Amino acid sequence: VQLQASGGGLVQPGDSLRLSCVASELTFRNYNWGWFRQAPGKEREFVSAISKGNNVPYYADSVKGRFAVSKDNAKNTLWLQMNSLRPEDTAVYYCAAGQAVLSYLRSSAGYKYWGQGTQVTVSS
Repeated sequence: VQLQASGGGLVQPGDSLRLSCVASELTFRNYNWGWFRQAPGKEREFVSAISKGNNVPYYADSVKGRFAVSKDNAKNTLWLQMNSLRPEDTAVYYCAAGQAVLSYLRSSAGYKYWGQGTQVTVSS
């Protein structure tokens, strides 16, 4: 199984980025999908997730209203649209796939497969 995340970069506050995560060697629609991030010196934290069954999105309070998660099962692709970026959004962003119950969607423990991460830097 491989998860390939991309789309990160250096942007200014208020800008937008769209992260992508392409998966291979798994049945995309059978998994919950999540985005996590880790800033230097901090623990990995939940950003967003989308459930496998009814595609319900979940967001951390810090990104709600600014980020939007989506996926296309036919393309084996997960996206994270990030708008109104702030310096505190600076981190390495990871996509992840798992099949745990919904109560684990916000926990890294709920995910079995992880992408390699893509750096997002928000700075003026």
